[in-house]
Amino acid sequence: MKEQNQTAKYYKEEVVPALIKEFGYKNVNEVPKLVKIVLNMGLGDVKDNSKSFNVAVDELTLIAGQKPVATKAKKAISNFKVRAGMKIGAKVTLRGKRMYEFFDKLVAIALPRVRDFRGVSDKSFDGKGNYAMGIKEQLIFPEISYDKVEKIRGLDIAFITTAKTDAEAKALLKALGMPFNR
Repeated sequence: MKEQNQTAKYYKEEVVPALIKEFGYKNVNEVPKLVKIVLNMGLGDVKDNSKSFNVAVDELTLIAGQKPVATKAKKAISNFKVRAGMKIGAKVTLRGKRMYEFFDKLVAIALPRVRDFRGVSDKSFDGKGNYAMGIKEQLIFPEISYDKVEKIRGLDIAFITTAKTDAEAKALLKALGMPFNR
């Protein structure tokens, strides 16, 4: 039998009954759940320097615990010196056990290390039950050594849920431990 993560176990035992009570779901399968977490790092500034690109990809690998996929430009933009097919970013999609491990690490370790942290904004929902947030520097993650950082980079994190509305998604993420500022 697969070993369950603490957050996954907490979701099944605590969060599901609380959400059923709050929103009055008739079926357990109606209860929103976290489907995946997508980490995205735009690396357009190092498009010509493959060594710097690889360093950034390695940092994203350490943060996510999974190898990222390089994202490529779909079309050429001459003002930015970008040609179609150039590597301009990296992304990782986390599901299952790795998703819950990353969520735990983000909420318990990384976010409290942000300077002047007062919680994350609750205005970043997309209207369909998904939440996105940006992180200004990768140094908040414990795996990243300050001495080995070439350049401070940010990354985007998207939480994809099965929630139908933003209120349901916010209740789900709040119950899982996301520190909203309101």
